Amino acid sequence: MQWLLSPPEPEDFIRLLQAWRFWLIGALAGALAGAALYAIAPPPYRAGATVVVDFNLEQAWPQDTDRQQFYYLERETRKLEEVAWSDAVMQAVAAATGTAQIEQLRDGKLQLSQPGDGGWHFYANDRDPQKAAALASAWARLFDEQVQAGVQTASINPYVQTTVTQAGTFGLRRRVDMSAYVLAGSAASLGLGALIILLLPGSKPGPASVRGKTPKARAKKK
Repeated sequence: MQWLLSPPEPEDFIRLLQAWRFWLIGALAGALAGAALYAIAPPPYRAGATVVVDFNLEQAWPQDTDRQQFYYLERETRKLEEVAWSDAVMQAVAAATGTAQIEQLRDGKLQLSQPGDGGWHFYANDRDPQKAAALASAWARLFDEQVQAGVQTASINPYVQTTVTQAGTFGLRRRVDMSAYVLAGSAASLGLGALIILLLPGSKPGPASVRGKTPKARAKKK
């Protein structure tokens, strides 16, 4: 078993190159297996909605001090993130879409992307495309309503403005494309094929072979 720990030799790469037919067949088989897995157990759908968040930095800090604006933006962003994932919003989303538990929403079913000054993308994942669209749309709408209510009660900075610009049908598609499954299957098959070629019985010379002989023994044979 010492050859398992030995560094690769030129013969190993030559043997791999000579088995190009095996590589080709393995890659095709892996790609077909990936496509079959995608057809049997496809990934969930992903829908998105967009809310434009404007912090109005110029009005909030007219002195134009960059440091103050930075801390203001960071503080208000964290505050709005808390609003997006708050129990009030999650419970409202669950009630509006018929989701049983809000833990399911926080546990990967809902995803928030690009929080900051600009477009906030609210994504939802579900096996049912209509349910995914409904989740994303409800989350964006209820977040906007909660922020507006916070502005009215002064719990959120009055300079913050939010506007829902895209509904839940934005970007509605499978969460992972079939091409990713095909490429992953092909790559896994290629890696497995390389191991099979290198580890097949007899592919590695034993102690009695030329590889196992010492340089002195090889010279005598010549």
